[in-house]
Amino acid sequence: MNRHTGPAIRVLALDIDGTLLNTRKEISPRNHQAVKAAIEAGVRLALITGRRYPAARRIADQLPGDPVLVLHNGGLVIENSLPIRVRPLKKATAASVVAFGKYFGADPVVHVGHRGEGLLYVDTASPSHTLLAYYLHMSHPDVRVVESLVSALEAEADDPLQVMFGGSMNEMRDLASALDARGFEATSLRTVYPAEDLSLIDVVGPTVDKSEALSFLCSRWSVDMGSVLAIGDNWNDRSMLQQAGIGCVMANADEGLRSLGLVLVPGNDDDGVAHAIERFVLGRAAGK
Repeated sequence: MNRHTGPAIRVLALDIDGTLLNTRKEISPRNHQAVKAAIEAGVRLALITGRRYPAARRIADQLPGDPVLVLHNGGLVIENSLPIRVRPLKKATAASVVAFGKYFGADPVVHVGHRGEGLLYVDTASPSHTLLAYYLHMSHPDVRVVESLVSALEAEADDPLQVMFGGSMNEMRDLASALDARGFEATSLRTVYPAEDLSLIDVVGPTVDKSEALSFLCSRWSVDMGSVLAIGDNWNDRSMLQQAGIGCVMANADEGLRSLGLVLVPGNDDDGVAHAIERFVLGRAAGK
């Protein structure tokens, strides 16, 4: 799809990590100003991320207005601080995925909270991968260490939002292939961070996907997908970027993602989001 000309942009769909945020986990002044200018021009903003609500809310609070938050890759959508749609993962499926991952030696993290509570259940306080351990440390006090993830799932009133695994690139590539081959009633979405030798797998409901959630918002707002500018940096952004009227991939993205024929913009340390907004929303020449 990805037209460079056509209807005016009416929706700005932004991934957070590796896209809106630089490597210091900050919104640069230029990115902030560009997003602000787009909103002032009447463009709706949606942050579409794999993050939980508490983690995404901290970023949304730094931006003007009250962006819609598409969380867990589309599993939970929050507008005006209220959940408007939930697409959970069935408990039985989550329990099977947990057992399957543990068989492969991976450390599962179960995300729960249909109202944005953002709680994480683990059955070990010492995950095998150091960067996953850091992630859990940063999520404190939302982490709950339990004796049995399956028992914790059974005790929950609601189905979980996702099961997450994290580890080295090779480990997670093998696990992702095994999950796909097993044929769970679920979708496995993978993000990769080669510089850190880290990959995350988000196992979510079978209909959960960033592009599907974006389509849901466009229908809710009576906006055509051709009027969407979407910007992202990872494989869980792929379908969203391909279905948007204009899909931009960051220069810091994986080489395979950069080769898909999407619009390439500078990396997250070089204000790539601002470049895209200035070019496609504000009508400025590139580099200005």
